[in-house]
Amino acid sequence: MAVALHKRGLDVHVYERAPALGEYGAGLQLGPNCFRVFRALGLGDALRRAAFEPLNNVSINWDDGSLRYIEPMKGNYEPRFGAPYMTAHRGDLHRLFRENLPERRVSVSKHCIGAESRGEIAVARFSDGTEIEADVLIGADGIRSAIRQQLFGADSPRYTEQMAWRAIVPIDRVPRAFGPNNSTRLDRGDYFGWLGPNGHVICYPIGDGDMLNIFAGHVSEDWVEESWTAPSSKEELIAAHAGWNEALLEIYSHVGDVFKWGIFDRDPRPEWRSGRVVLLGDAAHPTMPTLAQGANMAIEDGYVIARCLADHVDDPVAGLKAFVAERQPRTARVTLQSRQQFANNRMVPAPPPLSRDWIFEHDVTA
Repeated sequence: MAVALHKRGLDVHVYERAPALGEYGAGLQLGPNCFRVFRALGLGDALRRAAFEPLNNVSINWDDGSLRYIEPMKGNYEPRFGAPYMTAHRGDLHRLFRENLPERRVSVSKHCIGAESRGEIAVARFSDGTEIEADVLIGADGIRSAIRQQLFGADSPRYTEQMAWRAIVPIDRVPRAFGPNNSTRLDRGDYFGWLGPNGHVICYPIGDGDMLNIFAGHVSEDWVEESWTAPSSKEELIAAHAGWNEALLEIYSHVGDVFKWGIFDRDPRPEWRSGRVVLLGDAAHPTMPTLAQGANMAIEDGYVIARCLADHVDDPVAGLKAFVAERQPRTARVTLQSRQQFANNRMVPAPPPLSRDWIFEHDVTA
């Protein structure tokens, strides 16, 4: 968002809660719809260097390791959708954005506790007692957004009965042949996953392809702290997948640090704006990860809000209204289809995955 605003010549400043700009998190999936935004910002080539383009999408049965289906990705998605499907480490994306935004435009250790409109200005308040004024304020402070609560009242995100683990393992630790008579085979650059009765596991290369990112979603009625940093263990991860195919358990045996979090979402709300303050990303439309579009939607948001504010530079409120009008229907549909995909994944046998073509074909830069 900040890079998109900066590249359009708008005066933008980021107030970051963290004490330093570090490289946090693990892997992200970037669909063709998201890649178009990077390309429009002049960062397409840089993203290709920082990210990885998987060869095939391979779906594996959870119990015997047999092949469910295989779909070519590299050389297939770009001709179909006009852009590739990429996977990346969050830290690499973070670094790419930092390189394209002047350091003076970022303040750290600024925990926003509320925001409001006061006539022709917007005001943000921070936990250190300071305030700042701006023409508009964009609240991108996550699913438990203090700004959302300030604007629209307190509510609670919905626990989706799914928690997840994340971990990274060297790609060389991935078995290349397994299943009945070793009939399931993986190439080094494949994106692959297991779908089981109590969860699903998605694995894909990141960086230059030497590391494998693991997302292990698990159905659970237990409320789990929503955090990217709650520590777990290799043993807990393996125990939750008892009875799954030995190839997956072999990969798990080589993981290092393991983290877990609860997955939450909210019903789509029709309005994200109040006066000169607006929500963006998870603060506006948190969604389940089953379509791998959470970060993609936030990146699309960032491009659209920059365009809308640049198009309405003399009337920023009109720009915010245009942003919400364009983005709310699309993000609501993604949220609801993500829920439906999760419900489908729990069926035995699971139906084919819902089509994401309508997501990938959309071009917010057009």
